[in-house]
This record gives sequence, structure tokens and C-alpha cells, in this order.
Amino acid sequence: MKTTAAFAAAILVTTALSASAETLRWARAGDSLTLDPHAQNEGPTHTLAHQIYEPLIIRDMTGAFQAALATDWAPKEGDPTVWVFNLRQGVKYHDGADFTAEDVVFSINRAKSEDSDMKELLTSIVEVRAVDDHTVEFVTDGPNPILPSNLTNLFMMDKGWAEANDAVKVQDIEGGETTFATTNTNGTGAYKLVSREPDVKTVLTANEDYWGKGEFPLDVTEIVYTPIQNAATRVAALLSGEVDFIQDVPVQDLDRVANTDGLVVKTAPQNRVIFLGMNMGADDIANDSVEGANPLADARVRKAMSMAINRDAIKQVVMRGQSQPAGMIAPPFVNGWTEEMDSSSATDVEGAKALMAEAGYGDGFSIQLDCPNDRYINDEAICQAAVGMLAQIGVTVNLDAKPKAQHFPLITNGETDFYMLGWGVPTYDSEYIFNFLVHTRGDERGSWNGTGFSNPDLDAKIVSLASETDLDARNAAIGEIWQVVQDEQLYIPIHHQVLNWGMTDNVGIEVSPEDDPKVKFFTMN
Repeated sequence: MKTTAAFAAAILVTTALSASAETLRWARAGDSLTLDPHAQNEGPTHTLAHQIYEPLIIRDMTGAFQAALATDWAPKEGDPTVWVFNLRQGVKYHDGADFTAEDVVFSINRAKSEDSDMKELLTSIVEVRAVDDHTVEFVTDGPNPILPSNLTNLFMMDKGWAEANDAVKVQDIEGGETTFATTNTNGTGAYKLVSREPDVKTVLTANEDYWGKGEFPLDVTEIVYTPIQNAATRVAALLSGEVDFIQDVPVQDLDRVANTDGLVVKTAPQNRVIFLGMNMGADDIANDSVEGANPLADARVRKAMSMAINRDAIKQVVMRGQSQPAGMIAPPFVNGWTEEMDSSSATDVEGAKALMAEAGYGDGFSIQLDCPNDRYINDEAICQAAVGMLAQIGVTVNLDAKPKAQHFPLITNGETDFYMLGWGVPTYDSEYIFNFLVHTRGDERGSWNGTGFSNPDLDAKIVSLASETDLDARNAAIGEIWQVVQDEQLYIPIHHQVLNWGMTDNVGIEVSPEDDPKVKFFTMN
């Protein structure tokens, strides 16, 4: 159950009374979905995990690579199908156990398993082997020049702890499973779990034995993380001093926060696109008014729906100027993005009506749009705007907005025909988008492809990207895949998000394009 505004405020008041200068009181719209580090590939879930667990490589607050549990990495001399990672020595888990190569082997294999939401990142890996306690080799099914980019949210777990606590298997979130790893942790990170009440409050404390002392500021000694779904309550908590830092300042409150003494708003483009997905693969769909047919199976209908969306109006009215209209589902940060494709979405209501008529749907149809209400900036308001815009071409949309914990399984379980999704690209490469959103849904790829789109030739081209070392040829293949995605109108891009972090002026941190504040980088003055 989501915390009510009054209950959230009461929690924050209680927290404020016990806060010290080293306590970071942090709020955002939604909570982590689980503490199992391999169960969900979702931004807020990874962000909380980054405080507790660590990958081999991280991205710093600018998005650049930084050594974490690996000190260096490179292809093996004479064998480009093997990457060698040298591990940091002297690292201990929160329970005192040593971090070794066996934990890396265990963690990667766990993350490759069926219920893991991270497996698409690891499809090229055929073997992980421990050479010695502090050396690991990743064997790939061909040279993989971007393998390190796939590991920045791939967290390392203690093999012994997982075995002792029956947490070897990844939590099956879609199946409603809860495991020991859902609510308990044992990482190597800068902060240890003290207590957790999902959707209410999570408290972390500094890891006194953290290997990174002297390498990171580590000014924060306690984190009190409170999800506050209600935007007004979240801002009120910052304005009143009950929290120090919020990740998602509502666009309508930016000036108010920025003009308040002692508060600062920091803004930056996010490495994320917001879009709508359509189930084009089914012969018939459930939540529409068309019997015995699927209007979304016709590319003309999908194109018409995209043409009906006025992205500039959404930017100005819903987002108060805080977005960048998109024509493709790749952010400008990503290899494969082009200005030409990204500017290709134009509003043309009359043209859209003509396409609907040509496809045989001149009288329109009705359909349900599934939307989250606590994940993206103004997510429900964007969906409401889309409802009005689609009505202009005869598409009557019934909006069903719900918390992300209930929304996301609709996509991954194939239970929605029309839905909102946002996609960040932590690898900064199009292959990541294709593996999750374009490849046919199967055991290794396509887990977030709710469209039903399937093209075996395109699948083969996507798979080939992982082992193509000729970067010019690889980029050409990426361009060819994008052309199919665009021509088929697989998705309806809406916009690239802009991040607005609000904080007290004693909190020192810059906005990360990944929207993943790592508290060990924070300074507290």
C-alpha cells in the first residue's frame, strides 16, 4: 500500500528530529522494487542497490567509467574472446566475509539465470572462470568490445551468504515471490542496511570497513530514504527542511524551490526516453472495441497514433518546458542516435486521420492505456494528455494508471496491449535497447518487448552486434536496425526526460545523467 501524504509527512517529521549533520534525508517518488540485486532492471531499484552492493565497474556522477570491485580490465592478449578482470584485494562484505573471484563467478551466473532481469546484458558470456582469488576471466561467444559497459549495474553477491540463506535463486518478482534476498542484504558497498519498510522508509548506515575510504568523500554517515509519491508532499518536505534531497522536483515547483533561501535546484538532461508501446503481435487484443482483429497490427494505425501526439504541447503544458521531444527511443547520449531520426516525429492530425481511414479504422476504436503513476516525471499527466490527443483521430483511450510495482509486470508478463515505458541506456549503446525492446521475446532477450514484434533476420543482426569488432560495420548494422524500428513504428516516442534534483545548499552533488545518485560521492557542508 502506498504511503499517504499525511503518513509520509509524519514519518519525515519523526526523522527530522533525530537527524544529524551527517544524515542524508532523501526522498523520491517511488521506492526500490526489491533488494535482490538481480531481480529487476529498474532505475530506483538499482539506485538503492548502488549504496549497498557494488559492480566490478561503476559510472561516476558524470557517466564515466570508474574502477569499483575490479581495478582494471582488458581483453586477454592473443585471445579477444576473453576479458580479464583483476579484482580489488582486501575487500570485505558487510558480514566480514572476503570478496573473491568465486563471488564474481557466482554473481554473473546468477544474473544470467531465468528469473534475472539482467540476463540480456550477459548474453554473449559463455563462461566465467576464477583464475585465482583476485582474477576472473569472462569468455564470450566472439570478441565483445563493449562488455565492460554491460557490467556497471551488475552487482556482486557473496556466494557463501546466498547459499546459507537460500538466496541462490533470483527472486521471481513477476510470479509474486519473496525471498531472503528481497528484504536482506550483504554487500561490499559504502552503506549497510539497518531497516527497511517497503514504500515507507529504508535506513542505511556507513560501512566502517569500506575499502573506498580516502577515495570518496563519504561525508554521509546515515541515509534515511523515504519514497513520497505525492508531489506536493515531497516538495513540502524539502521546503520545510524535513528532507535534504529530492530527486524529482515537480516541474511546476521548480521556481518555488530554486527561489527558496537555503535550497538549490540542479538540472541536466537524462539518459532516458519516455514512450508508448503497442501490442502489434497478437491476432486479437483484449482491451479494445474491435472484435476478431488487432488494429495495432497495422503499421498505418501505429503511425497515425504517433502522428496524433503533439510532443511540443506536452513539453510546454505538461512538462513546463522540461523535456525534449523525441522521434526515436534512444537518448542523444547513445551510440546509434541520430538527429535526423530523433526529429522525425511530427504532429499531423489530418494525415493521421487519413491513415486511419486507409487502414479501415476511419470510425476509430477504443483501447486501454496502462500507465505508471509513480515512476517517471509527470507520467500519469503525460498519459492523460495522450488520451486527449488520440481522441482527435477517433481512438478512444481508457486510462488505467497504477503504481509501478503493479504496472511493470503487465509488460513483462505480456498482459497489456498499450502501455507507457521509459528506458535508460546505462551502456550508452543501442545494442542494450535492441536486446531488451526489439529482439523477439525469449529466454535470453526481449524481456521488455511487450509489442509482440518478431523478426528473425533482425534478431540475428541484433545478436551479431555483441561480437562485431569492426566498429564501422557495427555502427552500420545499428543504423539498419534502427531503420526497421522506425519504419515499423514499434513504439511511439514521447520525449527525453530532463532531471531536476532539489537539495539544501549544504548538500554537494551534481546531477547524474543516469539519475542514480551514489551517496558516497556526496559532500555535506
